[in-house]
Amino acid sequence: MLRVDLGQLGREGSAIVAARLSPTDDLWTGTDLPWTGDIEIDLQATNAGTGEIVVRGSVTGELRQECKRCLKPLNTPFRSSLVLVFVSDVDPDDEDVGGYTFEPRSAVLDLGSAVREEVVLAMNPYVVCDPGCRGLCSTCGTNLNEGECDCVDDETDPRWATLRNLKDE
Repeated sequence: MLRVDLGQLGREGSAIVAARLSPTDDLWTGTDLPWTGDIEIDLQATNAGTGEIVVRGSVTGELRQECKRCLKPLNTPFRSSLVLVFVSDVDPDDEDVGGYTFEPRSAVLDLGSAVREEVVLAMNPYVVCDPGCRGLCSTCGTNLNEGECDCVDDETDPRWATLRNLKDE
């Protein structure tokens, strides 16, 4: 689905790739990205004239995530700007390509795996419901945003005794 016709790209110099993918599309298989609805992908591929193809665009959607402090479920907007560089005629032993590779003699350039990789890397893994979220009590698990717990802050670890004595002086 996310493919660029290399013949058209060679003739016209650029090509537009736009898609609306469902959260269950094969592109997302194995990523465990919790999309809540369709994902909009808008890309423009440009022939750089140096054997490279530059793809610029954006991916937008909405993810269902949990607050990392209090575990409250929330929907978070996702928007990522992409700049992908595809390089042709790469030495197979060269590990530092600096972009993605493609076969210049093929008819199409499949952008799917590159877009998938960039989206996974762009996802925010540390989402909080509110900057002032107090999270959960580490002892009893009470949500401290909803009220206080009855846990006692017990500092019985003897390794801190020397520092406690300095503080008391």
